[in-house]
Amino acid sequence: MGARAKAKTKPAKSAKPKLRAKAQLPAPFAKLLIANRGEIACRIIRSCKRLGIATVAVYSEADHDALHVELADEAIAIGPAASAESYLVIDKIVAACQESGAEAVHPGFGFLAENPAFVEALEAAGIVFVGPPTGAIAAMGDKIESKRLAQAAGVSTVPGHMELIEDAEEAVKISREIGYPVMIKASAGGGGKGMRLAANDEEAREGFRSARSEAMSSFADDRVFIEKFIEEPRHIEIQVLADRHGNALYLGERECSIQRRHQKVIEEAPSPLLDPATRAAMGEQAVALAEAVDYHSAGTVEFIADKDKNFYFLEMNTRIQVEHPVTELVTGLDIVEWMIRIAAGEPLALAQEDVRLDGWAMETRVYAEDPLRGFLPSIGRLVRYREPSADDLPEDTTVRVDSGVVEGSEVTMFYDPMIAKVVTHGPDRDAAVAAMQAALDAFHLRGVQHNMQFLAAVMSQARFQEGRLTTNYIAEEFPDGFHGHALPEALQEELAAVAAIVQRRQAETELAISGQLASHPQHAGSDWVAMVGEASRAVSLESIPGGFVARTGGREFHVATDWHPGDALFRAHIDGNAKTVQVARRGPCWRLAHGGGEIEVLVLSPRVAELAARMPRKEPPDLSRFLLSPMPGLLVSLAVAPGQEVKSGQELAVVEAMKMENVLRAERDGVIAEVHAEPGASLAVDQAILEFE
Repeated sequence: MGARAKAKTKPAKSAKPKLRAKAQLPAPFAKLLIANRGEIACRIIRSCKRLGIATVAVYSEADHDALHVELADEAIAIGPAASAESYLVIDKIVAACQESGAEAVHPGFGFLAENPAFVEALEAAGIVFVGPPTGAIAAMGDKIESKRLAQAAGVSTVPGHMELIEDAEEAVKISREIGYPVMIKASAGGGGKGMRLAANDEEAREGFRSARSEAMSSFADDRVFIEKFIEEPRHIEIQVLADRHGNALYLGERECSIQRRHQKVIEEAPSPLLDPATRAAMGEQAVALAEAVDYHSAGTVEFIADKDKNFYFLEMNTRIQVEHPVTELVTGLDIVEWMIRIAAGEPLALAQEDVRLDGWAMETRVYAEDPLRGFLPSIGRLVRYREPSADDLPEDTTVRVDSGVVEGSEVTMFYDPMIAKVVTHGPDRDAAVAAMQAALDAFHLRGVQHNMQFLAAVMSQARFQEGRLTTNYIAEEFPDGFHGHALPEALQEELAAVAAIVQRRQAETELAISGQLASHPQHAGSDWVAMVGEASRAVSLESIPGGFVARTGGREFHVATDWHPGDALFRAHIDGNAKTVQVARRGPCWRLAHGGGEIEVLVLSPRVAELAARMPRKEPPDLSRFLLSPMPGLLVSLAVAPGQEVKSGQELAVVEAMKMENVLRAERDGVIAEVHAEPGASLAVDQAILEFE
């Protein structure tokens, strides 16, 4: 290991909403080490800087140039890229503390955050763990034990079977007794791993086997339990704070129902479902559970609720949550700061009646993944990265972006693919949603595929805006996957006008550079044809001070803009309404993105459009005979061989990427002609794995 002294740090790229904090108090610790990486490490560093605490980052070989390393006062290398050889090695973290003189460690989330052995190793070395005691971590980390403790503490729990299940047939018997549908869960699970929904005996058998296998590979613990699946469920969690002096309180709730593969995608605070009485009942039960296990620090008690506001305990996360910013924005409290102060032995300086919920906060998780290809992970360099700012949002709203990257950062296959969290706040839910839509429109990211188009599409749906949420929302609204968001006709007309304006200004710039603008003004003309696929729209532009009057499709509207070629964002007021459109060249076309939709527009003069219509069309190559890797990753296994007959839906191969195994199945019946890759091979996206006859 080696230390790197830091001469200076990079300031935050955009203003962050202010949080209420304890004023004029000494720093709880002189130096704190963050045993994590990415956006949560950067988030912790920000609070430490405000508190006057020196920070120590740890980093793997893959994170040598990461943002959290740059922001920290010191940084220590702890090993190879694989987390099992770096961030998960307890001895290396303890040694880094001793080398740097750090008095305390904040674990963030993931990695060692809920590992009792890590806490014990720190305590043995005389280092303070910023988190709960080992007993609470161990009790709440075991889902079976945590439910027993919850029942004993008077917390409402889901009907289920918490005892050891020997085999698949016993799982079927128990499932029948509980009543389908049931959820089969890994006892030591988390992050959606080791979970299977079963609606009948066959699914219970298969779900038991796969959940147990996945649990063993992910957590080295193959115990599973079965509980009743709540239909039309909503995932609502309560944030708690408890100190070492017997004081505990709750900070309201977060709605986390928008999930994909049991992983949260969109969160908000408060919940559209709850009323004050239900909120108080859930909060009091969460505090009772925390007190039952002598909890101190920040923690989250997760519940599942039905449409009638009946709620049941799911689990307790003994760490800070990814979605904690929404609670911070509606309470004005810095949860990271309170974790640090509690770890230093300070009592809570507020009572339950002091907790106030102000306005509404919305969070979306921006992932490096491709929604149009089944949300498969994407890796690469962020060649463009510009976060939204308050200037991009409606009045009376704010935006906060928690990220661990900058332009030029690398998204690798070694860690979670989350790039950033976008968090907006407004006086009510409608304002928070509108602010999020504007923030996503203005978040400019290139170099990897990302899910912002999908997030914006969800934000625009009437059902979401009405708050009619369940944990099945994505499956119900996108049953066949996400295939893009169809933009309304009126918006398509506006984007056609935007494309024509962009093309005209580009032509004007090129003519000005070549000195031909004065002699050939007709080449930057007023009449254009905007083509989207086979469809075309005639667009006429009339220059006016500060912009254009555009006419297309029988409409006329005013576009006020100062856009110039090279700007990634086309900011404009169209008939007085502020809009941000992302603009990029793609060959001869303009790619425009707005409101969750993306279109490619080829803008031509009327004469060129007439000639282009006569050009022959090139047919795309036929790739249907090949099984292509949908992502870069490792070919874990191959289930077929040349000459073998396969049926539609049959497993062909397993590709691992971003810590997840992806099963590739046959889309039709066929015969394997040739295998192009063997298990253990590193695959590129669209690389051929096998070929059919």
